[in-house]
Amino acid sequence: MQIMNIKNKIAFYITGILMILISFSCDDEFLEKNPLDEISSEAFWNSEDDVEMAVTGCYARMKNTFLNYQRGYLDGLSDNGLDYWNIYNIQTMALGTINANTGGVINDVYDGCYAGISQCNFFMGNVDNAINVDESVLNKAIGEVRFLRALFYFDLVNCFGDVVLYKETPESADASKTTKSTSAEVLDFINEDLDYAIANLPDEPYSNGHAVKGSAMALKTRVLLTEEKWSEAATVAKQIIDGGKFGVYDNYANMFINGGQIGNNEIMFSCDYLGPDDYHSIYGMNIEYTAHIFLTQDLMDAYECNDGKSISESSLYDPENPYDNRDPRLKATIRLPEENWEGFYDYTTFNPTGVLNKKGADTTIPATYSNAYLNDWNWILLRYADVLLMYAEAQNETAGPDQSVYDAIDEVRARPGIDMPPVDQSKYNTKESLRDFIRHERRIEFAVEGIRYFDLKRWHIIGDVINSLPEVFSGGFYSFDEKHYHWPFPQSELDRNPNLVQTDGY
Repeated sequence: MQIMNIKNKIAFYITGILMILISFSCDDEFLEKNPLDEISSEAFWNSEDDVEMAVTGCYARMKNTFLNYQRGYLDGLSDNGLDYWNIYNIQTMALGTINANTGGVINDVYDGCYAGISQCNFFMGNVDNAINVDESVLNKAIGEVRFLRALFYFDLVNCFGDVVLYKETPESADASKTTKSTSAEVLDFINEDLDYAIANLPDEPYSNGHAVKGSAMALKTRVLLTEEKWSEAATVAKQIIDGGKFGVYDNYANMFINGGQIGNNEIMFSCDYLGPDDYHSIYGMNIEYTAHIFLTQDLMDAYECNDGKSISESSLYDPENPYDNRDPRLKATIRLPEENWEGFYDYTTFNPTGVLNKKGADTTIPATYSNAYLNDWNWILLRYADVLLMYAEAQNETAGPDQSVYDAIDEVRARPGIDMPPVDQSKYNTKESLRDFIRHERRIEFAVEGIRYFDLKRWHIIGDVINSLPEVFSGGFYSFDEKHYHWPFPQSELDRNPNLVQTDGY
C-alpha cells in the first residue's frame, strides 16, 4: 500500500508538471480534459514500472470525480436523505432547481469524468510505445485502464444521458468540439471496454486497489441492468457467484471503516486512500463533525422489524421505542437521537428527523478538525452483496421467482450479525411482489452509499417517489420533473463547445 501511495503521488506530480509545460500554447479548457501527445516522450514507456505508473495516474483521476467518498451525498437526491448544508448544491437540485449554471455536483461529475477519460485515452494512445514489457503485463494494464474508462463513461451516461464520446484523444482543441453520441452508443462502447477487461484481468479476489476480473464483471452486470438486459445481467452475475472468489462479509458496520476493509472479500472495487497524506477530510468532517446528511423518516420507517415484517405489520414494533427490535442494519447505518459520541457535534436539534448518518463513521476517532485527516478508509464502489441482489433482480425479471432468486436475497439478509429472516416465499411469490421486495432490500442494504438515486432512475419511479415525500424542512419540498432524469450540461462546456446541444428541457 505504501508503494502504491508513493507511485500515486509521483503520477500526480508528473501529470501536473507536463500539463504546465504544454499549457502555454494550447486551449486551457481542452487541456483540462484532453492532454495532448506532447506528454509522451522517449524517456517514458521504457519499462513495466513506467506502464504501472501510467496506470496509477488513471486510478488517481477517480479522486477528482464522484467515484469516491463524495458519492454518499447523492442520497440527498433520493428519498433517503437531505443534504442540509447544500454541499455540491445537492439540496438545490433536490428541490427542483437545476439548470446549466447550477454548478456543484453537475460540474464536478462532468469535468471529473472527462478528465479521467482523457487520462485513460492518453494511456491507450501511447501504450503501444511501451518496450521491455511482457505482453501479459501489458494486456492486464490495458484491461485496468479500459475498466476505469468504462466506469467514468457509465457515470456520465447515468447523469447526463447522451454525451460526447471520445474513443481516443482528439488531435486538437477544435477537434474536441464535437457533437454528443446517444446513450446507447456510449453504453456499447462501455461494454466493449468491459469485455476486454473481463478477458484480460486476473481472476482473483480484489485486494490491492487494482481492478480484477470480478470488478469488471460486477460493473458489467450493473450496466446490463441499466440497459434492462435482464437475462444477460443474470448470466454475468451468476458467473461471479459460481466463481467463488467473493463472499458476504461478517460485519456490516465495520465494512465501511478501516478495521473491516483488510482482507474483506465482499469488496470488489473501491477508491483507495492511505493516510496521513492521502485522505478524505471533507467527508470526514461532514459525516462526523458537522453532520454529513440528514436521513429521512421515510428511510427509517422502511427498516423491517427483526421478525422480517414491516413496522405496520409486526407486533414487535413499539412506537414509544421505535428503534428496538429492528433490522440491525438500521443501527449500523443511522446515528439515533440517544447516541452520544464523544467529541462529535450533535446536530439533531434542528434536524427534521432527529437522526444522522452513521455508515462510514469511525466513532473510535474523536471528531475534531485535525482528526478529519485520519479518514482514509476506502470508498466501496462495488461489493458482492450488490452482485447477489442484482442477480436476484435480473433473474426475477427474466423468469419470475425461483429458488435461486430467494437464495441470493437470503444470503444478503443472513449476513452474520444481521441475521434477518429469509424472504417469505408465500407472500412474495409473483414477479411483481418479489420485484418490490428486492427494491426494498436494495434500499436498506445500500443506504447512504450513493446507489439509491440511480436505482430509482433506472426503475423509472423516481418522480413518483420524490414528489410524494413530505416537506423536508421549513419551506422546502423535494421536487422532480421528467427532465431531471438527465442533468443539463454545464454552461461553461456549452460555451467551450458550440457543437454541444443542451439536454432537452433546459
